[in-house]
Amino acid sequence: MISNLNFLVNSIKDQVIFWRRHLHQNPEVSYHEGATSQFIYRTLLAFGNLEVTQPTKTSVMARLIGKRSGKVIAIRADMDALPIQEDTTVDYASHNPGVMHACGHDAHIAMLLGVAKIFCSMQGNITGELRFIFQHAEELFPPGGAEELVEAGVMDGVDAIIGGHVWTPLEIGKVGLTYGPMMASPDSFYITIKGKGGHGAMPHQTIDAILVGAEVVVNLQHIVSRNIDPIDQVVISVCRFVGGTTNNIIPNKVQIDGTIRTLDPKLRQKVPLLLERIVKGVTSAHGADYDLKIVQGYRQVINDERVVRVLEETVREVMGDAAIEFVHPSMGAEDFSAYQQKAPGAFFFIGGGNKEKGYVYPHHHPCFMIDEDALQIGMKIFIQAAIKLLA
Repeated sequence: MISNLNFLVNSIKDQVIFWRRHLHQNPEVSYHEGATSQFIYRTLLAFGNLEVTQPTKTSVMARLIGKRSGKVIAIRADMDALPIQEDTTVDYASHNPGVMHACGHDAHIAMLLGVAKIFCSMQGNITGELRFIFQHAEELFPPGGAEELVEAGVMDGVDAIIGGHVWTPLEIGKVGLTYGPMMASPDSFYITIKGKGGHGAMPHQTIDAILVGAEVVVNLQHIVSRNIDPIDQVVISVCRFVGGTTNNIIPNKVQIDGTIRTLDPKLRQKVPLLLERIVKGVTSAHGADYDLKIVQGYRQVINDERVVRVLEETVREVMGDAAIEFVHPSMGAEDFSAYQQKAPGAFFFIGGGNKEKGYVYPHHHPCFMIDEDALQIGMKIFIQAAIKLLA
């Protein structure tokens, strides 16, 4: 099967690259993927054999039903781009000012289109059903496109799901696997410190919201390792501190915003309680007041052991043992977790970096670019893993 798989993937290599470059030139941000979804819809219909629908306005799902009944296996690709001005020199750079595929979702779409095309030629040999999910709005939460697609029923009857992400921190030819927790929940906090404003020359007549806010920022860092076991993986980052209008007025309030990242569902519930305890204690000690809002983002991506084992076997068969890289969990987030609430699933990384070619920029960077050889690697893994999961 492996030699035949290599032949099938190589036979559509140029077409998949063409799809990827077309999508890269025409990026669309979350909830505005109209042209992208129509391109996917038309391309899938042209393959024949597929039942193609749009579960939401800007998403697409295709079903390939085999000749005999069996398991239902889903493969997911996300579609949305980012509000970034591209700064590359490639001749297929974005045509849309201020919008760029700076996270590789164009590659994910192209790979899954290729996978669907190849499976269409194999329909007579398929036992069960393959479901190809092209998801909108992965980059924007809440609620995120995955949650909306689950509510629309795309996971009804699914026995297992797999998803992958091109990953420039991994060199081309490497595949990143993780058993168990892989990506964090990205919850947000919004704190308003309420003091008493006044003249910068007479701070004793004020309740200095900036000073109180600064103490809150410092004390929030006590949560990690002082209130929570340092072995547990938790990140609390203050990313926005806004207050004041000029250099001689102490403002009556400041705004402090940030993110909480956890890999354990129990810690996800615990950290906000510790955060509020600190904010309440610091503001109370200085006679200030506060408002606190916590917005929950995606759930943690926690990979199913059996599905990861299938992916590991697949990579060893398709790429060889040296290709496997067991990666540490990332404190980044992915709404693939929504699908994992409905069926066992696993997410993995496809190496897309290449230092010799200069593909070294991180995701969400205006110079982000991947080695397109990753497209073939990803397709081979998706196809072989899906076959094994169907069996």
